[in-house]
Amino acid sequence: MSLNHMNLEGVKIFMEEVKEDYSKAKKSKRIECTWNFDEGKHQIESKVQHPRGETILRSDFAPFMGGEGLAPDPIQYCLFGLAACFAGTFMSMATMMGIKIQDIRVSAENFVDLSKTLGLTNNPIVEKVKITTIVKSDAKEEELKELERMAHERCPGVYCLVNPIPLETELVRK
Repeated sequence: MSLNHMNLEGVKIFMEEVKEDYSKAKKSKRIECTWNFDEGKHQIESKVQHPRGETILRSDFAPFMGGEGLAPDPIQYCLFGLAACFAGTFMSMATMMGIKIQDIRVSAENFVDLSKTLGLTNNPIVEKVKITTIVKSDAKEEELKELERMAHERCPGVYCLVNPIPLETELVRK
């Protein structure tokens, strides 16, 4: 039986494996996107492999940025990833602490200035990102605040936003 729809036993097993060999904590993920040149269709597609299959993600820029708005734009996927990662981290921490959560909703919102993207200014593109967590639980307020703090501290998505990470770009000609 699981708590909060989390496989706590699986997490405990992984934690023990990592305690024995820290190299097992190192993982890598890769996404490859292709551009669709067909008019009237979404612009970007990716076939994403996961342990139980494959999911096709489609993206399209908003009309004001040259797309047709036929699918979520790339930033919506970033925000989804951030909100999902934060929710997952929050729920993992709650489950490890034995705290039952009846309902949780996490939103991620960005505030952007696209003038730099258009080559018009040097303003920061993203002014801020806000994560809001709405949670229903019988836990004490202090416990929920501790879960929020731990999720903020341990969430890989949050880490990517608040810490400089080396970025390499590579152009390969076909």
